[in-house]
Amino acid sequence: MGATNIGMMDSAYFVGRNEILAWINSTLQLQLSKVEEAASGAVQCQLMDAVHPGMVPMHKVNFDAKNEYEMIQNYKVLQDVFNKLKINKHIEVNKLVKGRPLDNLEFMQWMKRYCDSVSGGMVNNYNALERRDSCKGVKEVYKKATSIQTSSKPSSTGVRVNTSHPSRKSDTYSANSPPKSSKPVTAEELHAYDEQIIEMKLLVDSLEKERDYYYTKLRDIEMLCQNPEIKHLPQIGDIRTILYSTYHSSSEMEEAQLVISENEEQLLPLSPILENSAEQTKQEPQKRKSISSPDSDFLFASTTQRQRLSHDISQV
Repeated sequence: MGATNIGMMDSAYFVGRNEILAWINSTLQLQLSKVEEAASGAVQCQLMDAVHPGMVPMHKVNFDAKNEYEMIQNYKVLQDVFNKLKINKHIEVNKLVKGRPLDNLEFMQWMKRYCDSVSGGMVNNYNALERRDSCKGVKEVYKKATSIQTSSKPSSTGVRVNTSHPSRKSDTYSANSPPKSSKPVTAEELHAYDEQIIEMKLLVDSLEKERDYYYTKLRDIEMLCQNPEIKHLPQIGDIRTILYSTYHSSSEMEEAQLVISENEEQLLPLSPILENSAEQTKQEPQKRKSISSPDSDFLFASTTQRQRLSHDISQV
């Protein structure tokens, strides 16, 4: 399949979390509110069952998996399905069972891209509830869903009872309870706070991945510096100094950079202009020495003798 080897910059990994949740809930008739609720692997198994009917042994899938070993069993079922369909996709089970939002979001983004490529974005004639009846832990999941729904009903009836006695409520409020200084938190505000928490978790996960990426790069450089063939070079020592330096050892960093710059200057060859100037400076003292040679002394002595003879003749 073309979607098995999609890159991280593919448009599939830019699908939002709300769109992923809406797709899961509409396809499987679930009520997930967070992507990490699918960390058990049961949702992924049923999504594969939706696009490949009969390929997934749904009786082995546990929808009430809470412990990691139970979740791993679900991912084993999913990996077997991948192997049968010859899907070359590595499942990072150790990360997914931790329930980290970013890891589960990326895997569900890949699942959506794959399912859309197989079904064309439409899953027709699939009874998710009937297929889920054969799974393990379905009764517990239904009990939780019904308990959530019933817990929301008494709150509405309680409001009706209180509104039927407004005078009694106002009397008890004024007599016993002090005036409230802040408004009660509504369900919309709680949902907004949950959204912010999830966004912060996603941000933290992305920062941790970026940290791990650069750590592996530095580790590769460190292993390269330990190579016996090049570890004796002075440049490797300077790189090692920079790697092991701390925030407080800025002097060591400056020394290492100075040594590197000196080594670069030593490796640079002399230009022809500098070589000619050096030769000229060497030739100048030789010219000065040639001026004070014996021939020049002889010429100087002959001129002085001529001056003496002319002086004697003038006196006679």
